[in-house]
Amino acid sequence: VQLQASGGGLVQAGGSLRLACAASGFTFSMYGMGWFRQAPGKEHEFVAFIARSGGGTYYEDSVKGRFTISRINAKNTVYLQMNSLKPEDTAVYYCAASSFSVGVPRRMEEYRHWGQGTQVTVSS
Repeated sequence: VQLQASGGGLVQAGGSLRLACAASGFTFSMYGMGWFRQAPGKEHEFVAFIARSGGGTYYEDSVKGRFTISRINAKNTVYLQMNSLKPEDTAVYYCAASSFSVGVPRRMEEYRHWGQGTQVTVSS
């Protein structure tokens, strides 16, 4: 099982980045996918979730209206489009796969597979 996150980098406040997470080794379409982030000295924080079919998306309040999660099951890939970035969005971003079929998994223990993380740094 592998989740390979990419697309992080350094961007100025107000800018945009698009993260991608390529999955392999499991049946991608059978898993809901989430993005979490961890800022220096802080706990992991739920950012966004997308259901197996892509029909349902959910966001942490501070990113609503700025971030968009999407997936292409044929490519085994989930994306996180991040617009209007703020310095407080600076963190390592992780993608993760959840087998939960009911509700929105917002806790780390609800996810079975994790990627290695990609650094996002937003300068002011």
